[in-house]
Amino acid sequence: MNNLAHDSMSTQAASKRQQIDFDTPVLQRKRHMRALKDRVARWYFTIGGLSVLAAITLIFFYLGQVVAPMFQGASLEGKHSIPSTWLPEQSAKPLLLTIEEQNQLAMRLDVTGRVQFADVHSGRLISSEQLPIPEGRRIVSFAEDAPGTYQLVLGLDNGQVLVVKHSYRVVYPNNEKTVIPQLSYPFGQEPITLDPQGRALSQVGVSQFRSNLLLTGVTDKELHVLRLSRTESLLTGEVSLDEERLALPQLADPVTALRIDPRHLWLYAITKNHADVFDLRQQQLNGRYNLTTEGAEVTSVSSLLGGISLMVGDSKGQIGQWFMVRDEQGNSTLRLIRQFSLGNKPIVQILPEERRKGFLALDSTGQVGVFHSTAHRTLLVEPIAEGSVFAALSPRANLLLVEQGAKWQSIEIDNPHPEVSWSALWGKVWYESYDEPDYIWQSTSANSDFEPKLSLAPLAFGTLKAAFYAMLLAAPLAICAAIYTAYFMAPAMRRKVKPIIELMEALPTVILGFFAGLFLAPYVENHLPGIFSLLLLMPVGIVLAAWAWSRMPESIRLRVPDGWESALLIPVILLVGAFSLSLSGHMENWFFGGDMRLWLTNDMGIAFDQRNALVVGLAMGFAVIPNIYSIAEDAIFSVPKSLTLGSLALGATPWQTLTRVVILTASPGIFSALMIGMGRAVGETMIVLMATGNTPIMDINIFEGLRTLAANVAVEMPESEVGGTHYRILFLAALVLLTFTFVMNTLAEVIRQRLRGKYASL
Repeated sequence: MNNLAHDSMSTQAASKRQQIDFDTPVLQRKRHMRALKDRVARWYFTIGGLSVLAAITLIFFYLGQVVAPMFQGASLEGKHSIPSTWLPEQSAKPLLLTIEEQNQLAMRLDVTGRVQFADVHSGRLISSEQLPIPEGRRIVSFAEDAPGTYQLVLGLDNGQVLVVKHSYRVVYPNNEKTVIPQLSYPFGQEPITLDPQGRALSQVGVSQFRSNLLLTGVTDKELHVLRLSRTESLLTGEVSLDEERLALPQLADPVTALRIDPRHLWLYAITKNHADVFDLRQQQLNGRYNLTTEGAEVTSVSSLLGGISLMVGDSKGQIGQWFMVRDEQGNSTLRLIRQFSLGNKPIVQILPEERRKGFLALDSTGQVGVFHSTAHRTLLVEPIAEGSVFAALSPRANLLLVEQGAKWQSIEIDNPHPEVSWSALWGKVWYESYDEPDYIWQSTSANSDFEPKLSLAPLAFGTLKAAFYAMLLAAPLAICAAIYTAYFMAPAMRRKVKPIIELMEALPTVILGFFAGLFLAPYVENHLPGIFSLLLLMPVGIVLAAWAWSRMPESIRLRVPDGWESALLIPVILLVGAFSLSLSGHMENWFFGGDMRLWLTNDMGIAFDQRNALVVGLAMGFAVIPNIYSIAEDAIFSVPKSLTLGSLALGATPWQTLTRVVILTASPGIFSALMIGMGRAVGETMIVLMATGNTPIMDINIFEGLRTLAANVAVEMPESEVGGTHYRILFLAALVLLTFTFVMNTLAEVIRQRLRGKYASL
């Protein structure tokens, strides 16, 4: 018994010696370290994920902060009374009140012909000058040239007119900026006779186009038009004036205003309710057009910047924008383009801006409205005085000078971005000199009279168009390649093919764009029949090659290892490609009269641009294929082999297994690949920048160019003024692009999760 007990105790001691102790200090330290690493990794990935979300949110907030000021209205910042002791209580009625560029001097012209310059801030009188009006004559009418020209004409009671121009010179005596006003008489100080009979000119008009000055006036319903051509000798410097009188039909009603088209094409004679439009080239009446509604009369007329548009205010507080357009028959007619409302009181003054297509309007109750014509936007309606006032708007449209009685008042205006509205950004806009409303992007021009065209619609359309044609090429090729590589291809061949295709993703897009713009675009233009025959014959050639291979004897087919059959397509693809492109010139001669491009344009009416959507589809499709292929191939290859083998064991064919098991199981990954490829195509910049011609047009034609949102930002951001409307519009384009990709990715993730839940049971 003792021996047995001894043996049992020895066995237990040996067993204890053989057991592993998991609570040793070393193992405890390892467990603690592993737990610490797990916590650090968990916090690291959590913080990293939250940081990404925070960064995206901050990007949205930053873009929104830059964009938001564009949609704010105008405001009147401050009203300041200006001492005007030099202006007597019973001063002569003002004909003109203006402010110079620096907002330092104001000019006042009254009916007596006295011009006074005063400091805008202190009200101090700087200088006073009497215009050279002939003794005994008086001013009976007055008109200005187009906004920003600072040229005006005075009509006298003896049928003569005086052309005056005011200008301002900035000097720096003692390093202090000083503005010196100047009056000049570009056509002489002697009045020009407009009516040979010496009758009073009830209305006058003036317009200068290059070296030609056009003067017009009305006496007793009789219209007088005089054209002066100013020529200067290059040798002597002597200036000579050539006069030409135009004979126009006489008027039927008393005229309240005269306006001349800046290119001297049209003359507008405004009556109480109508506008008689005269064709100055044909010297005949174009037509009579009704300007007001029933019961209303025209009370104020002015031209917008550039002189093309007429702004007509009536006695019911309505302001209409009119300009000449061509109808379907090719005839020019005066059309009402837009209408604005200030209230229900008569409009007494319309003040156009000198830098933009905006204007201010004042009614008889002292209420002011701030408007923009192109954006069709009412930015402000606010009373500034009690009763009618006479006002002037500064060239920068940031200061309003108001005269009421013998008192002056200055009002600061904050209106930085009037050109932006929903309709101007996304709707059709009827621009000046266009025959109909259209979507146009043209942000800048060399002409100061330019009307910015800021429609984002053609840019968004171009973005989707480029992505569509790129995905049309890339999606089928990439998905089919991924299916074949992951499901049918031999592992050894897959290990070579997959990295090569993924390596294409590392190719810089600027290289692809350079290649597409300088080589691919002209090559496609010169080989159009070959390109299209290649797209048609390549699938046919591959199918015929596969059919021919299937009919080969087994002794030949079995020599090719399983999964290596695709290598046999390499010579087929090369031969079909070479054959298709070699037929290009012959097909052009046989079917298209030697030039397919001219045939498309002349016979089919399809415009052709060398750098077009077809080139973008080929180049950008090549860039998108690696993204889609890599993700889709990984998703298909990751389908458990047990599912494939089980399906085959149950009697399904390999094709049935692929379509009903493998693709359905991998569908979330395939869909993610397509969405990522779509996002890459939408956000692509360099390829579309270099291969499309950057023409912002809305045309689905595959042979026309385009401009995308991303390319537009890249092209125009360096030229934009920081903080300006153009600058903020480009940020809005970036925000639209980011929002689109965010929505698309969110939607893709929702669909992907549903697909995963639906096919998770396979």
